[in-house]
Amino acid sequence: MTALLPATSLADRLTALFWRRPNLLLVLLITPPLLWLGVVYLGSLAALLLQSFYSIDEFSGLVVPEFTLKTYAELLRPSNFDILLRTLAMSAAVTIGCAILAFPIAYLAARYARGRWKAVFYLGIMLPLWSSYLVKVYAWKLILAKEGILTWTAESLGAGFVIEAVLQLPWIGGNSLSTAFLGTWLVFVYVWLPFMILPVQASLERVPQSMIEASADLGATAAQTFRNITLPLALPGLIAGSIFTFSLTMGDYIIPQIIGTSASFIGMAVYKLQGTAGNIPLAAAFAVVPIAIMLVYLALAKRAGAFDAL
Repeated sequence: MTALLPATSLADRLTALFWRRPNLLLVLLITPPLLWLGVVYLGSLAALLLQSFYSIDEFSGLVVPEFTLKTYAELLRPSNFDILLRTLAMSAAVTIGCAILAFPIAYLAARYARGRWKAVFYLGIMLPLWSSYLVKVYAWKLILAKEGILTWTAESLGAGFVIEAVLQLPWIGGNSLSTAFLGTWLVFVYVWLPFMILPVQASLERVPQSMIEASADLGATAAQTFRNITLPLALPGLIAGSIFTFSLTMGDYIIPQIIGTSASFIGMAVYKLQGTAGNIPLAAAFAVVPIAIMLVYLALAKRAGAFDAL
């Protein structure tokens, strides 16, 4: 007698098919994200790169879809070149500031925080990221204002002359901290600091305690141990964090609009050129600059093993 198998459902047949052909399941799973990456992300970057080789007709103001390097040559004009240098200088200063502040915090969490205290550490680092970006920036504008709480506190302690002396410094000073490059730097450091702390903390946790103990047994001082063991092994974490702080600072256009002087950064230039000015090719050329810089930076970071700390 022949046994009759019950009719299988569509789900059962698909399960059997995927079990027999696992590669088919893999293709179906990765096709949607690959399409998104290839069409939406890489496609938009390709369109951006293509438009950066177009130009603007000086008389009609229309985009001329012909290949030219004229738009990139405009980046070398003094006004545009100053924007590039200003953005790179601010990005580097923010990255250095975040690294200096993040390292002791990350070291404390990696070496001494245990159990509940480590949970408190992660909560304290992540909590600012849960609040609104704009709310934080506008709150800092009030804090750094000439009549803000920072100036009021300094004057109450008799240290108001310190802020006044800092504001008199060239390049970074101004009428108040909220209208000075120093204020812009402070807000950038505050906003991006968690993106530096977490990779550095993860990197420091990978430093073997036995190596530090062996260094001490061999007679090395704490400074020598830090310089020759801790810092080199934590360097990938610092580089990984700098990828975030450097790239995010280069592309941000909100903080420089609210805090600091009226001087433009790359993000602000792109926003204005593609919006009010309608100069899409020049905006695309400006946008290509940080992409090119980050591609080189990522290649160097990969060689340094920074991605192991992400």
